[in-house]
Order: sequence, then C-alpha cells, then structure tokens
Amino acid sequence: METSTTNQLFSKDDLKKLIIPLLFEQALAITVGMADTVMISSAGEAAVSGVSLIDMFNNLIISVLAALATGGAVVTSQFLGAGKKEDACKSAKQLIVSSVCITIGISILVMVFCNGIISLFFGKIEADVFHNAVIYMMISALSFPFLALYNSCAALFRSMGNSKITLKVSVVENIINIGGNALGVYVLGLGVEGVAIPSLISRAVAGFILYHLLKNPSNEVHLLKERFHIDWPVIHKIFYIGIPSGIENGIFQLGRVIVVSIIAGFGTVQIAANGVANSLDSMGCIVGQAMNLAMITVIGRCVGAGDSGQVRHYTKKLLKITYVCTFVVNSIILLCLPWILKCYGLSTETTQLSYILVMIHNGMAMFLWPASFVLPNMLRACNDVRFTMVLSIFSMFVFRIGFSYIIGVNMGYGAIGVWIAMVLDWIFRVICFVSRYLSGHWLKTAELKDNR
Repeated sequence: METSTTNQLFSKDDLKKLIIPLLFEQALAITVGMADTVMISSAGEAAVSGVSLIDMFNNLIISVLAALATGGAVVTSQFLGAGKKEDACKSAKQLIVSSVCITIGISILVMVFCNGIISLFFGKIEADVFHNAVIYMMISALSFPFLALYNSCAALFRSMGNSKITLKVSVVENIINIGGNALGVYVLGLGVEGVAIPSLISRAVAGFILYHLLKNPSNEVHLLKERFHIDWPVIHKIFYIGIPSGIENGIFQLGRVIVVSIIAGFGTVQIAANGVANSLDSMGCIVGQAMNLAMITVIGRCVGAGDSGQVRHYTKKLLKITYVCTFVVNSIILLCLPWILKCYGLSTETTQLSYILVMIHNGMAMFLWPASFVLPNMLRACNDVRFTMVLSIFSMFVFRIGFSYIIGVNMGYGAIGVWIAMVLDWIFRVICFVSRYLSGHWLKTAELKDNR
C-alpha cells in the first residue's frame, strides 16, 4: 500500500476549491475564444483566416510565458510544501520581474520583424489574409508583457490553492474582451482591429488587478516590500523548470505553426475550417487544461513535503477525474456539433470540413489526451523536465510534422491527414509518458524515497 495518505495535503474540499474554479476559468477562456471567432467571421473568411494564423503564432509565445509561470508555480509549491513561506514569497517577485522583462524584449522583436515572421512561418498566403494577419500580430504583440504579468500572478495564486481569485479576474477580463469585440466589430466595423484592441486592454487590466491583489500580506504568498534584487539561486530554480518546459512548449507550438503553414497551402477554405475546428476542439480539452494547472500545484506540494506516496495517490486521482470528465464533455460536443457549427455562418464546404476535423480530435481526445498532456505535468512537478522536453520535441517533429507531410501532402488528404498525424503523435506520447511514470525515475529527479 502507498503511505502518507492519512495526513493528506489536500482534502476532497481542497481539491474542489482548486479544480472547480479552474474548470470555469478554462471554460470561460474557450467560450470567449469561440465568441471571438464567431464575431470576426462576420468580417469575412479572409479575416477569420488571418486571425487564426496569428493565433497559432501567439500560442507559441503564450506557451513560453506559461512555461515560465509553470516553473515559478512548481518552485513556489515546493517551498510551500516544505513549509518555507518566506522563500515562496521571494520566488514570487523573481518570477514576475524576469517574465515581464523577457516578454518586453519578445514584443519588440515581434513588432520589428512582423512581416518577415508571417512570411517565414506561413509562406505565400493571399494578400487580404496577409494584411489582416499583420494588423492582428502588431496589436497582439503589445499585449504580451501584460499577459506575462497575468500568467505569473495567476500561477502564484494557484500555487496557494486559491484559483477562485484567478477565476474572478478572468471573468472581468473576458467581459471587457467580449464587450469590446462586440463594440469594435458590430458597432464600429473595425474588423480585425475590433477583436485585437479589446484583447490588449483586457489583458492589461487583468494583469494589473492580479498584481495589486498579490501585494496583500495576508496571502500565503505575497510580494515583499523589500527592494528588488536578483536572487540567482531562486532564478535558477525557476528556470530549471521553466526553460526546458518553455523550449518544449515553444517547439510544440512552433510545430503547430509549421503544421498550419502546411494547411495554409491548401487554400482559404481549409485554413478557415482549421481555425474553427481549433476553437471547438479546445472545448474538449477544458477539463484537461484545468487539471494541467491543478497537477502542478498538488504534485509540487507533495514533492516539497517529500512524500512519494501522496505523489502517486494524487496523480492517479487527478488522472481518473480527467478521463471521466473528458469523456463526458467530448461526448456532448460531438452530439451537438451540427448545431454548434451553424453559429459560424461559414460556407457549406468549410462547415463540412470543420465537422470532420472536430470528430477526429474530440473522438480520440477522450482516450488519449489526459495521458498525453496531463500526466507530463506530474513529471514536471517532480523536476523530470528534460525527459518531457526531449520526448515532446521528438514526437512533434517525427509524428505531427513528418506524418502531416506524408498523409496530408504526399497522400493528398489535406487538413484531414494533418489531424490524423496529430493522433499518431498522441499515441506515441501516451506510451512514453505512462512508461516513464511506471518506471519511477521521477523519484530520483524529485529526490524522494519510494515509500510504497
């Protein structure tokens, strides 16, 4: 039997308080993203295509920021699990300052080389799609530092088990975003600018709200009033987790961009269908995305407490919840899919292709997604970051990109072939990550004794 479950770090109520707000927060993010796509679709398929292409690039940047936030969350959670609250507070400021500074540099580079980046990633695309993509990328780049601020602060609140705060701020953020989109697109007729500017404003507001709330000394983790100075040991701890995760996430999103560039060569219909399908298939991963964040907090605390028994206990528990909920959510989506697609007002050809792509993704996600993407966060929380990085990069290039060319381009299946390649990528990840967990190698990286 596994030990240490008598003094569990997280009760059922603790898990509910952590997970349920995260679920609502992820659902809110996805539904608002869908609303964005529906709204911009009124400006034409060129606008939808331009936004969907840059969203893929933006996700690359966002994933790197999320990885840094993950590094900070792991370090903070481990400090809290070990009872080192002052160290946890010091790590908070280090995370925020480093992530914002890095992102300012990224934003400047993106704005300076905007046209070149689009051409590099997506090749020759239609002129009206390119024009919309440039506008959307320039405005999006301005929001990256605010997004870094939000992600860092949100990760710190989650490390405390307080996801209710991030949910409330997310509600405010998305009210501003969706209200601004409606005003910009339907009232002012701004097209792409009408969805980009509200995103910038909403991210800035959300970031500053969380930053202000994190100053409260009553928080278990808060920003100390002492003058900031670089604490290299803490920075090293954050980057030890954050950099491999950032490289992994960055390469993953870069791979997705490359895959989208392949799809871009198939024409506007397939680009638009891919964009719509991406917004819908994200709904099927809502539970998994929430559990990704919960896994970092929960397992990080267990590692900090030096308890391998609880690491195993909560890994199995969170994975079980993820599988059950993912199955239910995706089943509902697939049953309602014909009616959902009608909301987008796209051509018959685009709608039919979107249907097939969502069926592939959500149908297979029920069986493969949790072990492909949630389980690795358990390994990251145990400091086993190099394995997840190397394996993810290998799988991305060999299966997702390589087989996209083979099935999508060479065999002539187009976007459908690309999405089949994605499923092959998932299968490989499941085999490798489950094997890594069962091997117990994470005990060494987390410096834990096997107390089964």
